[in-house]
Amino acid sequence: MSRTETAPRPGLSVGGVVEVLRNYAIVVSFVVLLVILSATADHFLTWINFLNTLESGSIYGIVAIAFTILLIVAEFDLCSGAIYVLTGIVAAKLQPELGNAPALALGVVAGLLIGIFNGLAVTYLRVNSFIATLASSLMVVGLGTEITNGFQLYIAEPSFGVLGNGKFLGIDYFIWIFVAFALICGFILSRTKLGRWLFAAGGNPEAARLSGINVRALRIGAFAFSGFAAGVAGAVLISRTGTAIAGDGLADVLFPAIAAVVVGGTSIQGGRGAIWRTVLGIFFLEFIRNGFNLLEVNPYYQAIIQGAIILTAVAADALSRRST
Repeated sequence: MSRTETAPRPGLSVGGVVEVLRNYAIVVSFVVLLVILSATADHFLTWINFLNTLESGSIYGIVAIAFTILLIVAEFDLCSGAIYVLTGIVAAKLQPELGNAPALALGVVAGLLIGIFNGLAVTYLRVNSFIATLASSLMVVGLGTEITNGFQLYIAEPSFGVLGNGKFLGIDYFIWIFVAFALICGFILSRTKLGRWLFAAGGNPEAARLSGINVRALRIGAFAFSGFAAGVAGAVLISRTGTAIAGDGLADVLFPAIAAVVVGGTSIQGGRGAIWRTVLGIFFLEFIRNGFNLLEVNPYYQAIIQGAIILTAVAADALSRRST
């Protein structure tokens, strides 16, 4: 049994029912949605449509994978979107002088450093992670605006687009990057001592500290990885589009990433979650978007349904914790 699941209780107690729903709701919902769209939407079950869905979800999915780890250690990061945008700005600004690979690498390093800064602010200054990363997000957006002077940056070099537009075995490089993130992080969380430490740090930080786990280092590392992942996603985007402009990246990457993680069933209160849940959450939300487009449903309903699903997921998590 996975450490993120709770053993079923005898009888039909409210807590047991809610816990079962929380653990398996994303699986059931995903299967039901898949069956409905397969039966109602033409061209839904095609390889091209599946690749389009992967392309749409993979970039913010990289951020969502790292966000899962952050939530497991009971922290939050509102700066990921701003880092995502700043990475592209840094890469675009440095590319004429340094070339493609160094510019992209330094953009990712900038994201990593901002993530470390956020982790230090939260752990050593004891600032709430929501407030700390909100403040750093504002600073990063301001820095990006200063670098660009409010103008859009363009990269004319065709080879700069290899990372974002190149393919291996007919599949975009950035999809393979997303798959690698998911597999590696999933393995670490479910099969390694580091994964057990992360769950312990989020579930009961004081008990983890007393048992010799360096909770502070784990939290800093989680923030650093979040910044790194946002940087990788930003590098993919700038390579794919060749343009960069200052912004907060909320609608493009942060909100979809948070939605996927929460819908997947990772607890916002820490100590519970899994990468496979986040992956299912990404596909679930992308299938809704894709299915609505194929069925020509008013896109406004998509936001309403997604909001209702997120609220339900958070409420189920809260109920399951109160009942245990």
